[in-house]
Amino acid sequence: MSLVADSPLHSSSSSGGDDFAASLETLLDSASCENSPDDDHADLDEEEEEDSLERRIKRRRVEVTQVLEKQESMIIERTQENIGSSSKPASDDICPPHPGSYKGLCTRCGQLVEDDTSRVKLGYVHEDFTLSSSEIEKLRKSNLKDLLRDKKLILILDLDHTLLNSAELREVSAKVPYLLELADSTKDDPNRSIFKLDRISMLTKLRPFVHTFLQEVSSMFELYVYTMAEKAYAHEVVKLLDPEGVYFDSKVISQGDCTVPLQKGLDVVLGDERLVLILDDTEAVWTRHAENLITMERYYFFPQRGSNAKSLSESGEDERESEGALATILKVLKRAHQMFFDQDHDAKFSSKDVRQVLKMIRREILQGCKIVFSRVMKLDTNASDHPTWKMAQKLGAVCSNDLDSSVTHVVSLDKGTHKSHWARQNRRFLVHPRWVEAAYYLWRRPKEDGELFQVEDTVNNIQK
Repeated sequence: MSLVADSPLHSSSSSGGDDFAASLETLLDSASCENSPDDDHADLDEEEEEDSLERRIKRRRVEVTQVLEKQESMIIERTQENIGSSSKPASDDICPPHPGSYKGLCTRCGQLVEDDTSRVKLGYVHEDFTLSSSEIEKLRKSNLKDLLRDKKLILILDLDHTLLNSAELREVSAKVPYLLELADSTKDDPNRSIFKLDRISMLTKLRPFVHTFLQEVSSMFELYVYTMAEKAYAHEVVKLLDPEGVYFDSKVISQGDCTVPLQKGLDVVLGDERLVLILDDTEAVWTRHAENLITMERYYFFPQRGSNAKSLSESGEDERESEGALATILKVLKRAHQMFFDQDHDAKFSSKDVRQVLKMIRREILQGCKIVFSRVMKLDTNASDHPTWKMAQKLGAVCSNDLDSSVTHVVSLDKGTHKSHWARQNRRFLVHPRWVEAAYYLWRRPKEDGELFQVEDTVNNIQK
């Protein structure tokens, strides 16, 4: 059914109605004629469209937005006429089901649409805009074909403590006032990394290497920002990261776009989960998508409220660009991208999943290590439920409660335990739990003799 011919918005006296329906039809329905995501990778070269989906959606978004603004009053007027004689619109007779809505009106037929949990709000695409799950899936399938053709994956980036760090001006003024002077004195420097945002009373510090990082990953990934911060703050700081709008366009998802309170989800992302990697410093907000997640070492440049630990600014330090967290993760992302697209070029997509690639890379880090823990877990708890045990397993280590000749490492909080003595007597590595944590964040096996990983002689009878 043609939307232009059958929409109540179609009128011989208004070409705008045609544009509105046609634009939305192209955006929402074109994906239905695309090949299945399980088509052979080799088939991606057949009948390829001139533009990628990202460019098409961007162009259509502008067109649709312009038409929506022009047609809004006309939609309401016609809708009121249609329902003037009835308390319930006959929308089910016009386009069952409604593919989406704009300000409560169906994007196809213009009728008032009742609240429906089957539609997902995509406020970051356009305010008051929703799409049904089926329409979102159509867009994902179309996007999938273009991404595979362009050899791109999807990368979702958190903001705070991942790409940057922000603090309220009054807090900075009280604890590290020199930073305000630095922000003022460098405001005309195009290479500055610290910004005073008077409009929202914040001071923001970009993480070292972030501009190089974004430039390099943008050639391999379609980029999204996903933050639990409010929309106004998110858009303000994204301008610092992407002033020309070349990386994210409108793909900035904020707190108001979440469909589950205090949780981030891929349900509002127009991409197949098998292509998605996530960078975030907080695991707890991604419980539904833990396998897609790369947990970042947190970037604490400013003093943290309620924390006694010294921040980088209080110590007069900062991460080194070439050795910082973003430089480390860039290497991981490059390898994951290469491994994903090197897997049997002609294989069907159904056999590919970047989550499995990530798991393989992570398991190589401590492969060949067998670890026994000493006084790390409490006596009355299951050792295998402890975060450090789980972390070591994810890194490819074998974890055990018992000592034997195959054990390579004893991870301990106390140098004086029986297991610690055994490690020294049998020339096995004796390391602090920080060694496992470092391997997890550095994506490599750290040297066991590092000063940070030495075990001290302390006693805690509550632990074993």
